[in-house]
Amino acid sequence: MPNGQEVAVKKLSLDSRQGIKEFTNEVKLLLKIQHKNLVILFGCCVDGPAKMLVYEYLPNKSLDCFLFAKEKSPSLDWTKRFQIVTGIARGLLYLHEEAPVRIIHRDIKASNILLDEQLNPKISDFGLARLFPEDGTHVNTFKISGTYGYMAPEYALHGYLSVKADVFSFGVLLLEIISGRKSSDRRLDPQKADLLIYAWELFQERRTLELVDSSLENYDADEAAMCIQLGLLCCQPTVSDRPDMNSVNLTLSSDSFTLPRPGKPATQGRVSRWTTDSSSALTKNTTTTNTTTTNASSTLTGATNATSSTKAFGGNSFVEDYSRNSISYSSMDEGR
Repeated sequence: MPNGQEVAVKKLSLDSRQGIKEFTNEVKLLLKIQHKNLVILFGCCVDGPAKMLVYEYLPNKSLDCFLFAKEKSPSLDWTKRFQIVTGIARGLLYLHEEAPVRIIHRDIKASNILLDEQLNPKISDFGLARLFPEDGTHVNTFKISGTYGYMAPEYALHGYLSVKADVFSFGVLLLEIISGRKSSDRRLDPQKADLLIYAWELFQERRTLELVDSSLENYDADEAAMCIQLGLLCCQPTVSDRPDMNSVNLTLSSDSFTLPRPGKPATQGRVSRWTTDSSSALTKNTTTTNTTTTNASSTLTGATNATSSTKAFGGNSFVEDYSRNSISYSSMDEGR
């Protein structure tokens, strides 16, 4: 910039169907979001067909560049990893409950967590984020966007989107940070290839700490065990069994904590090829949610259940109108 400040510029695809009015309206909303654990948006530039977003520049790039690189992973000692976990949790709590507009990020993963000079985490890439009405509990959508390996099963399989989808993604990311490995690594033997399954088996066998990254010479065993159990709780197949981000933050900041025992984490919908079965990954109540989209209603009948106070918003709703799907494209590759 003219004052010498470095910035990061993201250019919107020229193939995007988003007009200038919609683009500037979304930028105005993004500018309202200010938190130390979110990347700062400085403004935008619109010149003819070109539309650009101007962000703060973070020289350390993304978390995955450190976490999954042997030459850089030693920079992430236990204290720093725990600080990164708590920072991400605070950022998500702000988006879900404290921001001027309620937001579901939809693509929480290691490559979307940027690190500043002190390796403090900042959630980035709001290209798939969805605005969420204050009085709603979930959204039904047919446009499934995100990254396989991090997507909650009810969203990947049925298009049922709530803040608990972000919680699921956070749980996967939390286990990655503790273990120093990707959620899916086909180079490993079948028993260890899927991080969620492997973490669950170790937990059942009371060998939880074997999941901790072997490159960590020193770590707090109590904190590590708590983080692994919390990660499994965030990845429960039933939406109501997952904690919200307020509970997650309270657990991470408490000196004394008691966590419920998790059940087997969800594994459906976490790869790009799967088959569905008749079991529901959603809340276990009595009435089927009605949506404004007929197809969505028929698809979710018998699978998507919610209380009578639940409000769903269909394709023509406020949520869809202000979708941020157009700002950027997120890879659907497994695990990244």
